[in-house]
Amino acid sequence: MIRLLLKTAVVLSMIAVLALATNPTPEQHREKISQSVSSRSELASLLRLGRVTAFFSEYYSLGVASYTKVGERTVSVGAFGYVHVIDQRAPAEAR
Repeated sequence: MIRLLLKTAVVLSMIAVLALATNPTPEQHREKISQSVSSRSELASLLRLGRVTAFFSEYYSLGVASYTKVGERTVSVGAFGYVHVIDQRAPAEAR
């Protein structure tokens, strides 16, 4: 029983260290936001709306994960080196 608990603790510690080491940086979040917004339309790409949105985003790190916000909206979340941009368009626009 103690061996199982020890193994579990070691595995969880290794996962936590991996998450800390691969937490996405502010630059990774901003680059992904820029790419995502620019890919939505040619006009957004032409006006560089992705760069503007990324510039005004605020980065928050939780140690093992991170996220960015623009105003009160969460724009992206990231962990283990991966950044996901949240698409917050209205359902009718998303089609």
